[in-house]
Amino acid sequence: MPITPAHHAGNPSGRPWIIDTTLRDGEQAPGVVFSAAEKKHIAMLLAECGVDELEIGYPAISPEEESTIRSIASLHLPVALTGWARAKWEDIEAVLRSGTEGIHISFPLSPLYLKLMGKEYSWVQDQMMELVGRAKRYFRLVSVGAQDATRTGTDSLRQFIADAASCGAERIRIADTVGIATPPMLTELFRELLPTGGPFLEFHAHNDLGMATANAFTAIAAGCDAVSVSVTGLGERAGNAALEELAIALTLSGVYETLIDTTALTNLSLAVSKASGRSIQPQKAVVGDAAFQHESGIHCAALLKDPLSYQPFLPALAGGADHALIIGKHSGSASLQDYFSKKGIELRRPEAMKLLMEVRIKAGEKKRALTPGELETLYSHLQS
Repeated sequence: MPITPAHHAGNPSGRPWIIDTTLRDGEQAPGVVFSAAEKKHIAMLLAECGVDELEIGYPAISPEEESTIRSIASLHLPVALTGWARAKWEDIEAVLRSGTEGIHISFPLSPLYLKLMGKEYSWVQDQMMELVGRAKRYFRLVSVGAQDATRTGTDSLRQFIADAASCGAERIRIADTVGIATPPMLTELFRELLPTGGPFLEFHAHNDLGMATANAFTAIAAGCDAVSVSVTGLGERAGNAALEELAIALTLSGVYETLIDTTALTNLSLAVSKASGRSIQPQKAVVGDAAFQHESGIHCAALLKDPLSYQPFLPALAGGADHALIIGKHSGSASLQDYFSKKGIELRRPEAMKLLMEVRIKAGEKKRALTPGELETLYSHLQS
């Protein structure tokens, strides 16, 4: 799939360009290592899911990584592939050997990062002029990244964007490297940064304050052309913007179009969870087991009448199983009547209320919801 600026601009309705970085930033999560077979499998699932681009890895890290990326590139998946590089020609050569059609070159930009490297901004300008110019001979897309952009002054960011444009970069990544951005901050930032013409802007969110997905959505709403995400938000420290959360949010907004098949999101998340060794927390938005479990009597009574009464969407939209009514301390009689009705037992309300008192006592003792066996034992005792 050729990568061109027109392609990245999306369709006339302004479709956001979704870049998945699970195989690069996701694997940089502490202790996470994907095997070559797992990376291939995840890449294929992501392509089937409908993301626009995969930031597929950092080939300069090892010959094995370069080989794995090359093997994925050879699959010719229906998705754009880019490799990640530091601002070093050796890194760019490794991406070139790996066979991706696009490259992302990352530059330190904030005063802190430049100080840590012992560099001045003039070094960034010189390196960008040399490296981007050379890279454009070999890649269909050259993207450059402003590391720690959200701790960089607006004037410096404008200068970086202008310099990147003059070098011929097609896209510029505004990276919230340590996850300090907030939606209002980004709205104002992109109002000031978005150029008329020139390179497209991408926003790369981190989740240190728990706002990565909200920030990615905000960047799109503010006019940013592209955002990078990862499956389940997997990534360094607290992770990145979560693909599954952003995809559902964009779908429910009724404003933005994507090519993502949301019904593939649960299986995709389970595959990444298995490969990464990172379990999906029950309360995880969109794909967590508890995201569609309900115990409160008021909620369950309403859900029995309309499943959207206490859910923003049906779990099937994300490829999940039906919602579940859990019987525990906070349950009501309607849940009990529904549970036993499905077993062919019609509980009258007085019976349900009597059983409910026993359920609440037992759940309090157990400090959890009751299992079907425990619930049926209580019912049997009341019948004897």
